Amino acid sequence: MQRVVLIPLIVACALFMENMDSTVITTSLPAIAADIGESPLALKLALTSYLVSLAVFIPISGWIADRHGSRSVFAAAIVVFVGGSLLCAGSSSLEAFVVSRFLQGIGGAMMVPVGRLVLMRAVPKRDYVAALNYLTIPALLGPVIGPALGGAITLYFNWRWIFIINVPIGVLGLFLVLRHIPNTREADIPEFDLRGFALSGIGLSVLMLGFSALGGHLLPATVALACIVAGIAILLAYARHARRVLHPVIDLRLMRLSTFRNGVLVGGLFRAGLGATPFLLPLLLQLGFGLNPLQSGTLTCATAVGAMFMKTTTVRILKRWGFRNVLSTNGVAASAIVVAFGLFSAATSHVVIAVVLLLSGCLRSLQFTALNAIAFADIPPERMSQASSFSSMAQRLSQSMGIAIGAYLLQLSSALQGHASIVAADFWPAFVGIGLISVVAPLLHLRLPPDAGAEVSGHARMEAASRP
Repeated sequence: MQRVVLIPLIVACALFMENMDSTVITTSLPAIAADIGESPLALKLALTSYLVSLAVFIPISGWIADRHGSRSVFAAAIVVFVGGSLLCAGSSSLEAFVVSRFLQGIGGAMMVPVGRLVLMRAVPKRDYVAALNYLTIPALLGPVIGPALGGAITLYFNWRWIFIINVPIGVLGLFLVLRHIPNTREADIPEFDLRGFALSGIGLSVLMLGFSALGGHLLPATVALACIVAGIAILLAYARHARRVLHPVIDLRLMRLSTFRNGVLVGGLFRAGLGATPFLLPLLLQLGFGLNPLQSGTLTCATAVGAMFMKTTTVRILKRWGFRNVLSTNGVAASAIVVAFGLFSAATSHVVIAVVLLLSGCLRSLQFTALNAIAFADIPPERMSQASSFSSMAQRLSQSMGIAIGAYLLQLSSALQGHASIVAADFWPAFVGIGLISVVAPLLHLRLPPDAGAEVSGHARMEAASRP
């Protein structure tokens, strides 16, 4: 019984640190930008560098844990994450901050999937569901308290403390990991796809550097475009390589499954659109409406509260309506609300903003859960690990792409309207743009067969039971 409670809580300690960091920083972007002498839009590079680091290193985390032992890798991940946090806290330039966030992402990429692997190997299968209940605590609490906590720290202390508070949490987690978690490893593991890892990692990093630098931040425009072209060429070389090896680091053959393709590739368009909102909303509330970081963070918490509420009803909705109906109808509604964010003004009641964000959290939570579920509906057990790595990588990449596009649309809107700095009127074209990107996905989901993923959703069984 001790393992069922203790080990999930140890893993949750690390996951809470990673979850908090992902949500806390968005509220503090204007303060960080002012402190290091950069435009708030330039801070998109700090968000995208972290997400790209996750996308690059998550696919190899399972292989490294199998080779070197899950406890050793998990402990090392905590050390790297805390080290990256300290470097973030000490950064005084955009370049240093971006590099520190990338290093922090390497730790996060190893910490999250290896933490789940630790749990699966240390807890008996009969206790797995109970253990997962403890593990989900940080995933639920982090997004709820993160924005408000980040706002409070920024307002009453200094943004650097957002990263410094990771040190005591990390030290406690490291002590507990080394004391209580066994160092399990696999005896028979496939050969590491070094060339594939190099091609995919360099290709993704260079491509996203180019997209994130559009607008003249960090790199000239010509260099940013060259990075995009080079990144695409390298990724095409990886696709050619992946067809020739038995165990590629990212198995593109999974895309032959229509349900996985819809959940990951088509769903990536939706994630890209919605992925820009955690970046744009705090800027709108603070730069556009003049709210302080705490007020901004408290308002944006409503999205996470809505997401938590929807978790209680998602199963029943999918069972009643099925994946195709939910993904197409709910996706359009969620995208429409993103466009509606552009209608907010400084005179809009905070209660109205909170209610709209709450509803948005409900709809996007339902959509994300449905996308995750249908992606794995037809994956055989022996390919589940590869599919999980592929899906996690694609999600981080979509989020990163969304932030880069949203920031570029905001900058373009400001320039076309002749504003020297970002004002509230610059935001509505950006929200319209990302809403139009995200709405493409639900329209493509209409091509799914009516019984797609029925074994997972239970929709077919329900329809059969209702027939006379």
